[in-house]
Amino acid sequence: MNRWDHPEIRQLIALALAEDIGTGDITTETCIPADRMAEGRYFAREGAVVAGVELLPLIFEARGGVDSIELLRSSGDIAAPGLAVARVRGRARTLLECERTSLNFLQRLSGVATLARRYAESVTHTRCRVLDTRKTTPGFRRLEKLAAAAGGVTNHRIGLWDAVLIKNNHITAAGGVRAALERFADTSLAVEIEVRTLAELNEALDSGAKHLLLDNLSPAIARDWIAHIGGRATVELSGNINLETVAAYAETGADFVSSGAITHQARSINYNFRIELD
Repeated sequence: MNRWDHPEIRQLIALALAEDIGTGDITTETCIPADRMAEGRYFAREGAVVAGVELLPLIFEARGGVDSIELLRSSGDIAAPGLAVARVRGRARTLLECERTSLNFLQRLSGVATLARRYAESVTHTRCRVLDTRKTTPGFRRLEKLAAAAGGVTNHRIGLWDAVLIKNNHITAAGGVRAALERFADTSLAVEIEVRTLAELNEALDSGAKHLLLDNLSPAIARDWIAHIGGRATVELSGNINLETVAAYAETGADFVSSGAITHQARSINYNFRIELD
């Protein structure tokens, strides 16, 4: 199950803190008395869909010295410019040590969620759902999937291990569509197969395929192919799908459209962190 406190995410947080703090925050340890207490607040500096605030307790608890953390917004909430999304109170040294790492997570994940929301809102007039992909930042897959879901799109498979997606190179290496599908006759996993031509499409349907991926088609051709499928299988469209084209692809009658741009083209959201002394 994917969740904000997944062990892999905790490991990533530990790595991020170690990367930034290293052997110690020289500036903070020199300037700030060890017993000084402070309160810090996180503000969105632009309109955004919030994502990743649930990581803040994990980040600060990893360093210790924090009395309280209050999440004022949850992932998926809208933050207007200037809105505080979280408040933390504790040792000033801890707050300053964790400032950049926590902001990096918030900014990146809120960027993914904000872009995902734009995709989801573009297809609300259809029955089609938007899927994310595996085109994620290495090490950030679980987090970016959580952020995409917070933005309103549907998660596709997490990795190569939790679902079957037979793509063109698999088909070539296996010896054809039917040969590839036959390998999964007894699997309990969902099986999706990519088809590149009408001949492959018909072979897949004749072989019992229930989930089809149509890649790099124009909306007009996709509409024709979906009409030919006639409900015999669910259909996902991918390739050349961006904010400008997603609505046109969704209007073809597809069940799903997928776009890697949701994660690999997301722009980080601007947040800041302000502290006040007790």
